[in-house]
Amino acid sequence: MSEARKSARQSIFKAEGLQEVLSRSIEQIQKTYLADQIPWVIGYSGGKDSTAVLQLVWLAISKLPPRDRRKAIHVISTDTLVENPVVAAWVDRSHEVMGENAARLGLPIYPHKLTPDVQSTFWVNLIGRGYPAPRPKFRWCTERMKIRPADEFISDVVKQNGEAIVVLGTRKAESSVRAARMTANDEGRVRENLSSHSSLPNAFIYSPIAEWTNDDVWLFLLQVKNPWGHDNKALLSMYQGASPDAECPVVLDTSTPSCGDSRFGCWVCTLVEKDKSMSAMIQNDEEREWMAPLLELRNALDEPDHDKRDFRRMSGTVQLFTRDDRPIPGPYTQATREEWLRRLLTAQEVVRNHPTAPPEVRGIELVTQDELHEIRRIWVVEKYEVEDRLPTIYAEATGRKFLAKKLDDKQPFGAEEMTILKSAAEDDQIHFELVRELLQVQRSYRTAGRRAKLYERLEDAFKRGFYNDVEDATGRAARRRDLRDLLEAVGEAGNAGQNAAAALQGELGEFAEIQKSETAK
Repeated sequence: MSEARKSARQSIFKAEGLQEVLSRSIEQIQKTYLADQIPWVIGYSGGKDSTAVLQLVWLAISKLPPRDRRKAIHVISTDTLVENPVVAAWVDRSHEVMGENAARLGLPIYPHKLTPDVQSTFWVNLIGRGYPAPRPKFRWCTERMKIRPADEFISDVVKQNGEAIVVLGTRKAESSVRAARMTANDEGRVRENLSSHSSLPNAFIYSPIAEWTNDDVWLFLLQVKNPWGHDNKALLSMYQGASPDAECPVVLDTSTPSCGDSRFGCWVCTLVEKDKSMSAMIQNDEEREWMAPLLELRNALDEPDHDKRDFRRMSGTVQLFTRDDRPIPGPYTQATREEWLRRLLTAQEVVRNHPTAPPEVRGIELVTQDELHEIRRIWVVEKYEVEDRLPTIYAEATGRKFLAKKLDDKQPFGAEEMTILKSAAEDDQIHFELVRELLQVQRSYRTAGRRAKLYERLEDAFKRGFYNDVEDATGRAARRRDLRDLLEAVGEAGNAGQNAAAALQGELGEFAEIQKSETAK
């Protein structure tokens, strides 16, 4: 939604007054909180909207008598492990002071930092499995990394308590789509202020600032002191630094835009055309030049990548674009995945040792050790890349030894043997990979008492390595497609003939009945 259209929504503070709106909001929150025994879960990202909601709830609950503060309020933040480092540090620090002050004041507010399991992280899927960088038509990251951890936490609360109320900072002024969705939810309310969660049974949504504008949010944050001890002016500065023009005015009229459009998220995100917030941070602050390697790597991920990907899909099949005979690219090749790992580790070292890097990023892990171990396992065990290249790449990029876990004590092949095999294959990558996989399949069944699925695994290997080259694979896929189309055409013609014969037979039957009737007359 354009800034002009967003500003068209009238400021609720300008219409009714700041104190009147705050008093009514706090009263509504208290009433909703006291209405039942259902625990609350507040989604907190560290941004302006979630900060405003949490601040409102904190103020409302703190004004209740201690005996009425009987329900737990869980504050959850999902760290995808690829969050903008500046924002991640902000959220971590906020959690610390939030937990300390809530305990000191006797408030039942408990912060939780959630992370995706190692199988679902960005680098395990991109570098480990070879998933290409996310695109709007292949958005594999959001559900795995952000939605699933939060949903699992909420589901656990529901299991323990029967129900849960999810408190969000969603606002109708954010976009027309958001406004339409929230209005539809309002119409389906199950109780005053609460609507059903779209995907989680026995969970309800509560949006206390649904009618607020961007400027309402900023005015509230700057006029009302943060109750858990964080600095809202520093939050404003962070947004200001993420705006290209380095301006972030707080206004109550439509003549001046606010900085409500600043967006913080994953620094690797390729679902947007450009990471404007990170670019602006680097542009506006010399002390954030340490982020430049991250932006460079993110932009590299966003470049056209068909030449970096296998011509076969993840399953080994070859599929063609409908408009021409080019193969639809599959996962990143082994060489590409190794290059992404090298670039990631190199960027990590540059950031750690950059003269302008703040203390909290001196030991930053752009990719965690657990992720590196899982990437290595996928390469060696699932992709049969027994060269085991990760420890070597890690040592070359960081200057430190990778403390590798033993994957297989009885593995007879290694990098040296694979070099010999590749030389014998004369750089025929397809058949080199085929023989390498066949050797590993054979070895895995060597001492097995039962050979279940052996033939399926051998067949899968030959399906992936059957082709001479890309042209051979493309030609065969085109012939299969043409044959399938021909069979479908023949089938349709046959069906048409059968339908025509049945219709004719019906007509003859009716004619015969008429003849009989006339003869009888």
